[in-house]
Amino acid sequence: MAQGITFRLADSVPDGLTARWREEIRLSQEWQSEDARHQELHRRVAHCEDAGWGECHLRRPEIAALVCGALLRFDGERYLLREWCVMPNHVHVLLIQCEGFPLAEIVKSWKTYTARRANDILGRRGPFWMRDYYDRIIRNQRHQDQAAAYIRNNPVKAGLCERPQDWPWSSAGWAKRESSAE
Repeated sequence: MAQGITFRLADSVPDGLTARWREEIRLSQEWQSEDARHQELHRRVAHCEDAGWGECHLRRPEIAALVCGALLRFDGERYLLREWCVMPNHVHVLLIQCEGFPLAEIVKSWKTYTARRANDILGRRGPFWMRDYYDRIIRNQRHQDQAAAYIRNNPVKAGLCERPQDWPWSSAGWAKRESSAE
């Protein structure tokens, strides 16, 4: 079963904003179902991410490459990567878990390793990643295709490049890099 995952830098959404949005959405009559409320919260957070809030440490090539390497490290062993993209302040991944490797452990390993190394590179201490992450079970092939397109096009939507394959810190950009190396 495929999963869509998003995790973000600790400073990518201002303190208290997500909690305020949750409460605002909970009290509003505009979103009738829990799923609609969840989608609205996700939409608001995604807008913050694409606006590039925070220090955007993932914009630094050595840190973006570190995260890409961590994602690729266990591809084919613990999970099968379908699509991924490292944005300036967050990361999107579409994967299929391999049996015996819980999603929480996969994400924890990425975040623990990259936080330690990134903090060393930056000469800083403290939280690098936001504690939580967002995950969504992919329901069917249509949903998987939509999730993949969203991830692939996220750098274009955020104004970081003109075409998905122009963003070097993504599966689209990585595929371009590998095909030009051959």
